[in-house]
Amino acid sequence: MSVKIRLQRHGKKQRPFYWVVAADARSKRDGKYLEKIGTYNPNTNPATIELNIDSAVKWLHNGAQPTDTARAILSYKGALLKHHLDGGIRKGALTQEQADAKLSAWLDAKAGKVDAKKEGLTKAQADARAKSLKAEQEVNAKRLAAAAQAEADAIAAATPAVEEEVAEVEESTEEAPAAEENNETTEA
Repeated sequence: MSVKIRLQRHGKKQRPFYWVVAADARSKRDGKYLEKIGTYNPNTNPATIELNIDSAVKWLHNGAQPTDTARAILSYKGALLKHHLDGGIRKGALTQEQADAKLSAWLDAKAGKVDAKKEGLTKAQADARAKSLKAEQEVNAKRLAAAAQAEADAIAAATPAVEEEVAEVEESTEEAPAAEENNETTEA
């Protein structure tokens, strides 16, 4: 029986979630499997991968062949490196302590890269949020200034009309007493 390390799809439509499994090559994609090795969630950034490295290495030692995507996941988590180092231990090129030191150094470097990417994404998101807030504040300030200007223009437009009406009322009141005086002088 040939064994494959492959992905088994789960999750909703348009929201995939995968199990990394060791399965018989003849079984269906989502069918029977021999052992669940881990999970893979591509919906997050960076993708979330949980993998039992020891179990994956055990299956690799037994001759399981990973698919392309599974190989990338195993490489990302260090299972292929551990399998390679175990081969060096069996041949006598390395000791177990040397192999463990190399693996832990590689895992630390990889964790540093992943953390740097997460921090970069968080910083970029915060910068974008701050930029959009600043742009929104500028638009609000312009809108308030335009509203204040429109209100001032409306008041200014209404003020001359009121002044003209007041001036007309004053002129008519000035003409009326003058006309009354003329009427009084002609009667006398």
